[in-house]
Amino acid sequence: MLETLHRIVQEVNAARDLQQALSIIVKRVKQAMSVDVCSVYLTDFKRQRHVLMATDGLNPAAVGKVSLRVSEGLISVVSERAEPVNLDDAPSHPRYRFVAETGEERYHAFLGVPIIQHRKILGVLVVRQYERRKFDENEVAFLVTLAAQLAGAITHAEIGGGFERLLKGQAQRVHAFDGLPGAPGIALGTGVVVYSPADLDATPDRAATDPAAEEAAFRAAVAAVQQDMKELEMRMGGALQAEERALFDAYVMMLSSESLLDGTVERIRAGNWAPGALRETIAEHARVFDEMEDPYLRERGGDIRDLGRRILLRLQAQDGRPPQYPADTILVGDEVSAAQLVEVPSECLKGIVSARGSGSSHVAILARALGVPAVMGVRDLPVGRLDGQELIVDGYQGRLYVKPPEALRAEFERIAKEEADLTADLNELHALPSETLDGVKVPLYVNTGLLAEIGPSLASGADGVGLYRTEMPFMIRDRFPGEEEQRQIYRQILEAFAPRPVTLRTLDVGGDKMLPYFPVQEDNPFLGWRGIRITLDHPEIFLTQLRAMLRASVGLDNLQLLLPMISSVSEVEESLKLIDRAYHELVEEGEKIEQPRVGVMIEVPSAVYLAGAFARRVDFLSIGTNDLTQYILAVDRNNDRVATLYDGLHPAVLRAIMQVVEGAHWHGKPVSVCGEMAGDPAAAILLLGMGIDSLSMSVSSLSRVKWAIRSFTRAQARALLEEVLRLDDAAAIRERLRAALEQAGLGGLIRGGK
Repeated sequence: MLETLHRIVQEVNAARDLQQALSIIVKRVKQAMSVDVCSVYLTDFKRQRHVLMATDGLNPAAVGKVSLRVSEGLISVVSERAEPVNLDDAPSHPRYRFVAETGEERYHAFLGVPIIQHRKILGVLVVRQYERRKFDENEVAFLVTLAAQLAGAITHAEIGGGFERLLKGQAQRVHAFDGLPGAPGIALGTGVVVYSPADLDATPDRAATDPAAEEAAFRAAVAAVQQDMKELEMRMGGALQAEERALFDAYVMMLSSESLLDGTVERIRAGNWAPGALRETIAEHARVFDEMEDPYLRERGGDIRDLGRRILLRLQAQDGRPPQYPADTILVGDEVSAAQLVEVPSECLKGIVSARGSGSSHVAILARALGVPAVMGVRDLPVGRLDGQELIVDGYQGRLYVKPPEALRAEFERIAKEEADLTADLNELHALPSETLDGVKVPLYVNTGLLAEIGPSLASGADGVGLYRTEMPFMIRDRFPGEEEQRQIYRQILEAFAPRPVTLRTLDVGGDKMLPYFPVQEDNPFLGWRGIRITLDHPEIFLTQLRAMLRASVGLDNLQLLLPMISSVSEVEESLKLIDRAYHELVEEGEKIEQPRVGVMIEVPSAVYLAGAFARRVDFLSIGTNDLTQYILAVDRNNDRVATLYDGLHPAVLRAIMQVVEGAHWHGKPVSVCGEMAGDPAAAILLLGMGIDSLSMSVSSLSRVKWAIRSFTRAQARALLEEVLRLDDAAAIRERLRAALEQAGLGGLIRGGK
């Protein structure tokens, strides 16, 4: 049964559009369950009707024409209950609605199961039989499991087209996908799919701008793989038995087969580019073998896929052209990486959509730093079908719209204009100080990690850099950067902001920030080898970076160092010894440098309790609320399934921050917040009330936070803090803060709330 399920879902996933997907479903289910009829009804939410969209057994002329109101018929019973309905004699049920056009009067047994995606009923999958009988538990379980698997596939296929055509030109359907807010804002643009090389399944559909050139490239790639096979057979001929040599001959024959060549060429001429056409053809051929009963023949499906990957590699090797990004690029991927993000010219990047990750993942943080709207963790995202599609990214609600109707597009254009007008108004605050109504100054710093952000950061009126993520130069290279390479990078950021302070965080990799040339495989990377743990275990990496930082500060003296992922006093002391060692080495070499101020990041629960001990040994503390929230709440911030549990305004997180402030201030040391919580205007008011000395955030958030700080007194912030500390729920706290912002005339800041 599991094998049958897998085959059906695989075939439906490969369908080119909705009509083909539904045809496959009804045909395969009818065969698998040996029933007389299988039909699919999909819900037309605009007309509030269940529409017969496909059938194998009923009158095919009824497809797209027969529909039932959402309150009538057995289909509605299934939809209302959101559970299976299993009847031995459907016509005798009081809710049965006879439809003559379908020819269903002959059938008695009825089993209907809902097709549900994200708690929304998309439609109903139905099987019928002549005889009066109830379907057994295995049959019900099979159909329920299949319907659950098909929900995403149906949504994917719908993007390829079909619903409107089957409904004979009815009003355009809204294709919306729910994810998680990654970075605030609205973006309208064109989808550009990014994917891993040599991954055939991840290769997207893309319009062929020059079909003749695509066909020539495909034929050349096939010829090259054929030659590879022949050469490989010759090199290994002496070591292979006759039957093993025959396998190479079989590969060459497969590559010469008309079905492989002609099928791909036909798809190219129909408008798909060569890699996308190849993916479809290989999937079609592999399915034929997958469905065979003979185990040996079934294994040949793997051979077909291997040949497909070899051809794809050749195609990619031929294509030396740099990627083309339209002026309104919406970057889309199964898991968009930082490297893929920075490859897009900043003037072209308008939005980001990732099937994996959450609002606290590294790419989302970078998106906020760049001021680019992002939606993360979009389940069932049909990535391969979104290349070249018109998209709307709603980074506030965490929603993606595909091929939006004109009215919806106009509404989002209006919202985007309102946001642009608000941003323009807030730009007037850049030259004004960040201080409360009662004159308390709260320096606002920027979080950054890209040299391209220096200009916008300086223009924002920031008081300095509160967090420079030094891992970025490491992540975009294929090796560890040398001391002089690093010095030049750090010098640029230090010079640009001098005499304002610049806080360079030492290398913080691990977790969701991996180096391709320094792989770390762990079952639980967020509780594993990361941050200071790696650099203390590799002092040669740590000392090189420290020397580069210190040398970069010569004559400027605005350098501050920040140590990440500290969980014990011994880590602080060992780090300070290495910093001291690097300093004395450079002094002995004749460098005129000053000892930098050193701080510790508070990111794990143990650091909260040791804040006082840390404060005795370093110059300042900086709270990284992203990881601190993750560890206190035991919520993986990259896991979209539990992302709704991740909230920096959770009472436990607020109390932890207060404890850190108390421990640091007891020893006369300042505390900053450099996590994303600092960039939330509502949360910033609470941090002000706690006595936080400074805030550091993405440049796109700075003017909004400054507006909030300039609208309150510290006494008002403390009173609000005391009020919310009596609440036990993060949602209630956020709602109270929303009301406070409204009362202060800051309603324009609320749209970006969680």
